[in-house]
Amino acid sequence: MAKIIGKVSATEKCPSTIDEFYFWTDKKQILSPFDVVKVNHKSGSITFGVIEEINHITDAPSHFTGYISSDFGSTDEKIGNMNRLGMNYVRARVSGNTAGIYTPVLNGKQVSLCEPEEVKKALGLTDDDVKNPLVCGYLEMYKGEDKIKIRVILDSHFLIGPDGAHINISGISGLAAKTSYSMFLLRAIQSKFRTDNGDTCAFVFFNVKGRDLMAIDEPNQGLSSDDKQIYSDLGLTDTPFENVRYYYPYSKSDVAKVQSYAAPSDIEQQKRNKKAFIYKFTFADNKDKLDLLLANEEDPTNTLEACANFIMNEEGKFKNIEKWETLKETIDEYTKAGGTTDEKKEIQVVSWRKFKRCIRKAISNDVFGKSLVNEVDLTNEIQNHLRANNVMVIDIARLDGNTQSFVFGTVARAIYDLKLDGDRNDIPDKIILFVDELNKYASSDSPKNSPILKQLLDIAERGRSLGIILFSVEQFRSAIHDRVKGNCATQAYGRTNAIEVSKPDYRYIPKVYQNMMTRLSPGEYIISNPALRSLVNVKFPRPAYKQFPNG
Repeated sequence: MAKIIGKVSATEKCPSTIDEFYFWTDKKQILSPFDVVKVNHKSGSITFGVIEEINHITDAPSHFTGYISSDFGSTDEKIGNMNRLGMNYVRARVSGNTAGIYTPVLNGKQVSLCEPEEVKKALGLTDDDVKNPLVCGYLEMYKGEDKIKIRVILDSHFLIGPDGAHINISGISGLAAKTSYSMFLLRAIQSKFRTDNGDTCAFVFFNVKGRDLMAIDEPNQGLSSDDKQIYSDLGLTDTPFENVRYYYPYSKSDVAKVQSYAAPSDIEQQKRNKKAFIYKFTFADNKDKLDLLLANEEDPTNTLEACANFIMNEEGKFKNIEKWETLKETIDEYTKAGGTTDEKKEIQVVSWRKFKRCIRKAISNDVFGKSLVNEVDLTNEIQNHLRANNVMVIDIARLDGNTQSFVFGTVARAIYDLKLDGDRNDIPDKIILFVDELNKYASSDSPKNSPILKQLLDIAERGRSLGIILFSVEQFRSAIHDRVKGNCATQAYGRTNAIEVSKPDYRYIPKVYQNMMTRLSPGEYIISNPALRSLVNVKFPRPAYKQFPNG
């Protein structure tokens, strides 16, 4: 039988409404925000409420009364002239009613804790509510002997389509939570699409910090027995990712001929196992992506864009160019006083000179090479090797910001082209693109004409219909372009600071939940999803793949 913890209290100033109600409870009863309670209502129905705020009150009319009753300010616990009557009263947000009755609950009705199945019913987590279950963590509710643990499942159609798509995950750095939670969800998705008949799914990850994701197919030898038990309780395997291919940026001088934080010995071992590949960009294969090199440049008059289009259309002297060096030499001709002998002179010399400076800076990295020898082209890899259940991990951690943007833009465009124009018969139904540090590519102050921003906006707004799903991560949600985060059906909030939660992005989150965001622990997130009837505070185990000391 459910434990009764109090009664509904409807007063003149704090009445029960169709949205919320108050109840008093004994001051010794331990409750927390996000706990679910129930009240018997009309026609044998049950109204569920999610706790938002807990207050303690006594019969003292003022704080001065308490001061006087403690012998005028004595802090000795044994000194006190009066025992005050005290209680806790709680505000709960209505999450639903079993019979769809939303008239206010009545004063004096008993309030009880819920059984696990009732909690699922209250939050929309029952088997009847979730038709395509995907595990996204677990929640713990109540304390002491009342404590219960519940597996949290979402309808995958509201996360990776077709009913909803994309997820945005935010939280301050240093807690190893954003990437870990993303990988937890992605591994659960890979497991689901491996065993389910129907849609197929592939994955593309960007490694942007150290070597965090450069061994995700190797087991975590330090995974505790408690974490293994959590995986088992959730119905998930505690094994690492499967079918992984790693891509490292080419370098002329580094020991392993790559620019990476990964150990050369690890890279060589992956190469021997045919899991690691070195990527490079030749002009012949990437001339149509020249605009991506200018993604971070302000171009209010569109002069840089005009120069890029002139080259990509092979106008003037830019026909049949195959190498970056030849490109630079040809641009030099257009920067000389008097220009060239071309009939078309709509682009001024000063514009070419600005374009020359930007391009020379953008292609200074070793990944922009003359030709492919033992290296691969990322666009070709996506077009030819991205298949169901495969994971591509692209390392960009040691690249400069401009080159990182180019790599990301190239991969995003290749995925988009594959889904739109690919002629293979084994193109995955869903392709999930995991992007850490989204602020680099889609911040609210990104240049409006940035081709990478345009690509991300297109994925956010049209990706659901194409089967391109964005898993985006950043420290501060408020810094991300409104159209990107606005099109994410699922939001995950990790620990952040008080300044961030004061921003307009958090205005619709109850104040007590905002305050909780400033003190969430690693392995803990607050989730919002259209299929859930309330915000949910979920926890998840440590990653099942190899962890590095600095990860």
